Parts: sequence; structure tokens; C-alpha cells
Amino acid sequence: MTFPGHLDVEAIRADFPILTRTVRNGNPLIYLDSGATSQKPVQVLDAERSFYELHNSAAHRGTHLLGEEATDAYEGARRKLAAFLNADPEELVFTKNATEAINLVAYAMSNATLTTGSERFRVLPGDEILITEMEHHANLVPWQQLCERTGATLRWLGVTPDGRLDLDRLDAMITGRTKIVAVTHQSNVTGTIPPVAEIAHAAHDKGALVLADAAQSVPHQPVDVAALGVDFLVFSGHKMLGPYGIGVLFGRAELLEAMPPFLTGGSMIEVVRMEGSTFLPPPQRFEPGVPPVAEAAGLAAAVDYLNDLGMGNVAAHEESLTAHALDALREINGVRILGPDTTKDRGGAVAFDVEGVHPHDVGQVLDELGIAVRTGHHCAWPLHRALGVQASTRATFYVYNTHDEVEALADGIRYAQRFFGARQ
Repeated sequence: MTFPGHLDVEAIRADFPILTRTVRNGNPLIYLDSGATSQKPVQVLDAERSFYELHNSAAHRGTHLLGEEATDAYEGARRKLAAFLNADPEELVFTKNATEAINLVAYAMSNATLTTGSERFRVLPGDEILITEMEHHANLVPWQQLCERTGATLRWLGVTPDGRLDLDRLDAMITGRTKIVAVTHQSNVTGTIPPVAEIAHAAHDKGALVLADAAQSVPHQPVDVAALGVDFLVFSGHKMLGPYGIGVLFGRAELLEAMPPFLTGGSMIEVVRMEGSTFLPPPQRFEPGVPPVAEAAGLAAAVDYLNDLGMGNVAAHEESLTAHALDALREINGVRILGPDTTKDRGGAVAFDVEGVHPHDVGQVLDELGIAVRTGHHCAWPLHRALGVQASTRATFYVYNTHDEVEALADGIRYAQRFFGARQ
């Protein structure tokens, strides 16, 4: 069996030291859990190390050479990320992760009276927040909490039996009371890619804002915030070959300007007196404390790495792997794939249920074979319930995965079925 070659995967794998490891029982590591966190190439590790070894200082603080170099590294990373998304640098806020970025927006919407011109953000009793049943808990729980704080009503779009978003009632679900529509750009369970641009257009027609959770899409496909038409977009660095501890919030400039600060302290202030304080404009308004410069340098290196590969090539490689996985798992009796059974509007997450074998047991057997997958509800419990299961086993692919590893996954599932005496 041959497959189209969009990337030089062997050359890519040479950049990832962890992929040379042997793990359980001397088996080579087959890492199929990039949806949880990606591995890091030496280029990213070197960028972080170089900052600490040669340029370590607090950005936006000292006027000495090291301080200037740290500021240049931090703001240079912001410019690089902005270009990656087709945004302006002033529209990008560095956060701890995507979860914090979503909480930042939700907090602003319950404290909008703190900033002049933020009336459109202010959530009042009777207002509505619209999400979907396929959201990661990070794009669900903050909105639940916002509704509890304000007396607003949480509404959601359901999913179809094949794991796609049910848009039949989209126009009816977005009303004149809807303040924001929050939707994943790619499901971390089924890989489904909802039509976010279409949803954004419908929301804006009713005066609602739109936030896209792009934690699973920005690392894997070209993302243009202008083309999507969203007001906010969030993602995490550690899922796109970058370091832990840094994420990104994109927000349209005029909206960020109207938002109150989320956290307060040093670096985000304009003037401080004992009687009160004023705050810097965005993005600094939302970045209190000493900036995570080493992490920003590592994330910038990850962007360079992905740009060198070409995001179109990344997406095509993962589509090829996903198609192979869907075909291979369909051939195994007793295996149910959750979500769409084709790669149309679908990313590289393949979750499945093995009849008669608990997902944790499947994962344990695969681990004994050196295959790292995710088991459980993947922080998407409502989606699993909607699909009729409590948990699943999930394989997620990235630039360093191969078709041989897909075959190893299928062989491992068959072995798990034999091990537990499940029907085949």
C-alpha cells in the first residue's frame, strides 16, 4: 500500500529526540497523543535554551542590553504569531493557555462596566450564551460560570449521530439576546471541523460576538482569523510543537480596547496612585507580571518550524493518516469510530469504542506495545454522552507520525480484542 508524500517524515522525526526512545517491553515509542500535547523539536528546545543562556532578562523592564533583547524576543514572537494567523500584533494577547484565554473573555463579559464603551459585552439576566454539545470542558465550564454569575441562560447546539454539529436550528438558537457564540474550530474527540465562518456570519447578523476554540486546529491546518470572521480565537502553544505555559488570545482590536483587565499588577499599568490606577492599552493590559519570554521564544521557533513545513502540507499529511486510520479501523469487527467516517471537514483525531473492552483496558494493552493513546472522556463528557458512550480510546496524529504507526495501531487493537476475548 502506498500513500501520497506531503512531508519528509523521516527527516522530521530526526528533529524529535523523544521519538528515538524505547518504552514498554523494549518497544519503540509510537506517539499518537498529540491532541493532548505535541512533542517538541530540537529547534524549539534550542530557542528556549538560547534565551536562558544568552539573553535572560525581564522583558519590558530593564533598559540594559539584556532587557532590550528580552523585549525584542517577546514582541518578535507576538509579531510572528500574528502573521501566522493573519492578524495585527496588537490583537494578540499571550496567556498561560487556551483555557485561561477563554476565561479572560468570560470574565470581561461579567465585568464589562469597569471599562468605558464595553456595553456590548455586559451580560445581564435574561441574556443568552450559545455553545455546542461538542465543546471541550474549557469552552463549556467558563460559560456555565458566567451564566451563574450574571443570571444569563446557557443554550447549546446538539450533534448529529455521526458527530457533526447539528445546524438545522442555528438561526433560531441565535436570538437578539445572544451575547456570544462559543464554538470549537475542531473537535478534540471526533475531529469534526464545524463551519465556523458560517456560524460567525449568522451570529453577527443578530449582533452576537463569536469565540472559536482553535486549540485543535491552529497546530494542524492553515487558520486565517480574518477569513473565519471571528471576534476571538484561542489556542495553546504546547499542542503546536511549542512549550507548556503559553497560549494565545486573538481579539479584534476594538473589542480588546473595550475589555477590562482580567488579572492586575505590574507591567499592565499606566499610572498608579494610592487612590487608584489606570491601565495600559491592549495587549499589555492583559499581560500582568514578568512576561514568559523563553516560552514565547520557543513558540516563535515552533511557528518557524511549521511555516517551513507549510501548513497546507501539514494538513494534507494528517488527512492521509486519518483516512488510513478510518479505513483500517473500519475493517476491525467490533470497533465503532466516533464521529464522521470520512475526512471531509474532519481533522486528525480518531476516537473509537471497542465492543466488550473498556477504553482504559485498550489503552493499557496498547501502552504495553509502545503505543501512546488517550483514554477517557477527553474533557468532553457531554459529547461522549450524546454519542452514547461514557468514554473512548483516541489516537491523534501530527507531522511526525507515519502510516506504519497507523498499521501498528490497528494491529494493537486486534491484539487487545484477543487478549480480552472480545468478539471479532
